[in-house]
Amino acid sequence: MNAPVPPQQRNRNRGMLVLIVVIFLGSAVVAGALRFSGWRPAGTKNHGELLDPPGDLRGVVPRLQGGGEYAWNPGERTWRIALAPAEGCGAPCVDLSRQLDTVWQLFGHRADHVHILWIGTPPDGAVRNAAWREIAPDPALLAALPRRDAAAGTPVYVIDPNGFVILRYAPGFDPGHLRQDMARLLKLK
Repeated sequence: MNAPVPPQQRNRNRGMLVLIVVIFLGSAVVAGALRFSGWRPAGTKNHGELLDPPGDLRGVVPRLQGGGEYAWNPGERTWRIALAPAEGCGAPCVDLSRQLDTVWQLFGHRADHVHILWIGTPPDGAVRNAAWREIAPDPALLAALPRRDAAAGTPVYVIDPNGFVILRYAPGFDPGHLRQDMARLLKLK
């Protein structure tokens, strides 16, 4: 037979059980309140504008300026940074090409999983690298790039390996933000 539990011990056990329940339910209530208030930790937010719905380029086969097709080929897990500057962009586009080259170089060993798609004819002096692909303008391709004719300059887009345009960076964006977002995406590979 078990000896009866002294009232002091029983009260301590009940208090411990209540404390465990309060800690568990309290943390669940706080997490739910944060979730439904829309709060997200800074590390999970992207800097570019998340496009909803994303532009769908899976049915578009871009043509390279030098001839041939540019295939999306999702199996290679290649991400794309795309831009379609206005004709005669000049010095601002040369600066943008330098910024994109720097961003691409900062990817290090993951840089071979990123292509830069320049849609149209780049200006003289534009910085080209191994990721650079010159794409001929195509109405279907350009239609999938929302608000590309911004008066303030040239927006930049991120296209996932499947051919979906998922992020847009407004003209004058911080290249460091593009690098941070892309670095996070490249880790998903």
